[in-house]
Amino acid sequence: MILLTRLNGSTFAVNPDLIERIQEQPDTTVVLVDGTTFIVSESIDEVIEEIAEYRARVIALAHAMHFESAPAPVPATATGPRRFGVVDGAKSPVRPVGGR
Repeated sequence: MILLTRLNGSTFAVNPDLIERIQEQPDTTVVLVDGTTFIVSESIDEVIEEIAEYRARVIALAHAMHFESAPAPVPATATGPRRFGVVDGAKSPVRPVGGR
């Protein structure tokens, strides 16, 4: 979300992904994809800068999360794929899936 200011001085947040266009006529007007319009005190360049900074933050956070929380890769085994078995209660031995 980015913060913008209405002409009366009140601040509001808007999802920049929903902005269709920004116009200056002479006031800056933000038009959303659903047709909703907001007249804001920021210039068109300031709104564009807010959007660019927002997107940069999203990408930076995604990049940081990807490398900080990614699980370690599982090494390939020389014996090939593992076979899983079905356990039928605690007393039964493990048998291959589909096995007899």
